[in-house]
Amino acid sequence: MTAVPTTKDEWRKRLLADRRAVPAEVREAEATALAASVRDLVHAGQTVCAYVPIGTEPGSRDVLDELVNEGVRVLLPVVTGRNPLDWAVYDGTLRPGPHKLLEPPGERLGPAAISAATVILVPALAVDRAGVRLGRGAGHYDRSLVYAAKGAALVGVVRDQEFLEQLPADRHDVRMTAVLTPAGGVVEATKA
Repeated sequence: MTAVPTTKDEWRKRLLADRRAVPAEVREAEATALAASVRDLVHAGQTVCAYVPIGTEPGSRDVLDELVNEGVRVLLPVVTGRNPLDWAVYDGTLRPGPHKLLEPPGERLGPAAISAATVILVPALAVDRAGVRLGRGAGHYDRSLVYAAKGAALVGVVRDQEFLEQLPADRHDVRMTAVLTPAGGVVEATKA
């Protein structure tokens, strides 16, 4: 029996190893299910902050194109060092950015652009029932989500197995208001 991780670094190692073991066809089926939930969550005329999945991250770029075609304003993150994320409008085109990320080539809107979003889809390695999100450790989202509008849905996107009972948390961690998983759809986080 494998010991349960206790630190964030131990959790990251375990979760990244588990993701690497997921077959491509399973990731594709999960991406399809996530896209259906995102389409139900976001509607024409809204602004949503999203992300372009890299490697084994859940989701797909296809849903971003669908949202744009449906009249949703999609903002994607632009990494600018250890600062809060910058944002740019996604119009269907992407270019390589730092850390193997793809980013929109258009005008940079600044960190406060996130405040226009009613839904913010946040990549995560895991999220617990209280909304504690485990990211990759750089802190980009924790420094960025403080700019989110009050009442915006902060939705951590994970695989079903990555929606956990409890994760270690730090005071600076910004909690998710909901979790999106392929089988479970959108589940509201409980108040801690």
